[in-house]
Amino acid sequence: MVDLGSIGLVDETPPLFAASARHMAETGDWLIPQVNGLPRYDKPPLVYWLMAGLYRLSAQAHWDPLGSWSAALPSALASTAVVLLLALVTFWWDRRIWLLPPLLWGLSPLVMVWSRIGVSDALLTALLTASLLTSWLRFVGCRWPWWPSWVLLALAVLTKGPVALVLFGITWMGFLLLCRQSYTTPWLLITRRLRLLNGIVLCLAIALPWYLAAAWRDGSSFVESFFGYHNLQRFTAVVNHHHSPWWFYTALLLVSSLPWSGVLLLGLGRALITTSQRVNPAGRESLPQFCACWLLAVLVLFSCSATKLPSYWLPATPAASLLVAMAASERDLLSRWTIRFGVLTSLGIALLVAVSPFWLGWLNDPELAGLPASLDRLYVVPIAVVVLTAGAVVALVLMRRCSQSAVLAVQLSWLLLVPLVWWPLLRVGDALRSRPLRAMAVEVIQRQPLVQPLVMAGVIKPSIHFYARVPVAYEGTSAQAQVDLYDRLLREPRVRVPDGTQRLLLVAPLDLSERRSWASMLSPLLAMHGRYGLWWLDLDALGRRADALQRRQSLRPRWQQPRPERF
Repeated sequence: MVDLGSIGLVDETPPLFAASARHMAETGDWLIPQVNGLPRYDKPPLVYWLMAGLYRLSAQAHWDPLGSWSAALPSALASTAVVLLLALVTFWWDRRIWLLPPLLWGLSPLVMVWSRIGVSDALLTALLTASLLTSWLRFVGCRWPWWPSWVLLALAVLTKGPVALVLFGITWMGFLLLCRQSYTTPWLLITRRLRLLNGIVLCLAIALPWYLAAAWRDGSSFVESFFGYHNLQRFTAVVNHHHSPWWFYTALLLVSSLPWSGVLLLGLGRALITTSQRVNPAGRESLPQFCACWLLAVLVLFSCSATKLPSYWLPATPAASLLVAMAASERDLLSRWTIRFGVLTSLGIALLVAVSPFWLGWLNDPELAGLPASLDRLYVVPIAVVVLTAGAVVALVLMRRCSQSAVLAVQLSWLLLVPLVWWPLLRVGDALRSRPLRAMAVEVIQRQPLVQPLVMAGVIKPSIHFYARVPVAYEGTSAQAQVDLYDRLLREPRVRVPDGTQRLLLVAPLDLSERRSWASMLSPLLAMHGRYGLWWLDLDALGRRADALQRRQSLRPRWQQPRPERF
């Protein structure tokens, strides 16, 4: 949780969550999140409620000026809870390896990224992990109440929707099918120990009221957007160009578990194979099989989804860390060789980092143009190489005595990278990508003190709306975009300009002024931060340009056509 408040919001999704939560806190409308004057139906409200509660704290704008602490704290606390839960469950299962799963999970690159940004994925992962593990503990006979797992599942449904129920159900069905051939497990045992009917009723009683209230207030707009687009259509069709091949999550399984991908595959294979040896699913020895079904539930479900995002894999990472730890605890020759391969993989990553000055130039991102020079000043590359190499060498020495110690040595070297490399990299990324937009928001506030719309052309950066605290008309730079922009400024209530307004501020990439179709409408450059510029936009000139385009090219405003991802 270090530096949560000193690094700004990263475009594009976190500022949408933060702006929606702050709107809740300021207006007192806690039912439907809203951003930039439009309802945001993409996620249920739990993570917004948590963020909004922090934004409501006294003098929040003074001790959290960037707004990122309030936005990211729920994710950070959720991931901290997963670390503690993994340690406790592993200590109960096998106290020799209780430290490995928290280190394996917490140091996964995927986890470190999503634990510091204000979105719903980390919270969903924490709630689903707690629900699955507590239900398994109840099933194997621990003295654990039946209802916490269902309450946690209901909160997961209030975090990201029905997908939590689907993953919970697929995991348990897969677990029963996997163990069916080795041990007879009547459904009555599941029903009795998990209180299946009571649990479903309790889960629905907690989660369903918000969905009913939202549907009652906003009607078909909510139903079609949330269920139709953000759930059904995301699964059956590619949205927002998030297309990836069918094997995307198989590759992500390997990448997110580096350097222990081989150990994970070994643990997964053994969990699936040993069911033929009459593993009792109602006993504590069934944890590897349960984790395998948990991981495969995420893999199969989202591999079938047409829309694929890296964050969708996050709920599988706790199961992966447990499988790696349990496989590493074995003392056979195959386990030792896969661990040795993992140590060599960590050494290979050190080599890849050492040659990073040669491949960083391939990054085709104009906002990271100064990254190589920044890394040279911080010396993070040699530091990372030394730490990773030292950890790998120590691990190879320890392999002769204890393979678990070798895994621990590598993970401790990765832990050292967090303060020495990871935090400095976050500050560099913030300086290159986020700080220019924050500075531009300050320029907007100073030059346009009245609450008038701001125009952003050519890029969509919601953080400018969050920091400037004004409605933003996001548009492209084409002729059609010019026609749409002028009509929106006249007619769309949320960005309509007051009568008599002759100019508005416009933020865009610097090359906008080099385009003839825009140059005549822009004032001289007012400010420049990073790759962005600030100009006054002449509304009369924009109107003449839009009229000419409608006459000559028969263009008509199209901004009123429904766009689910519009904000």
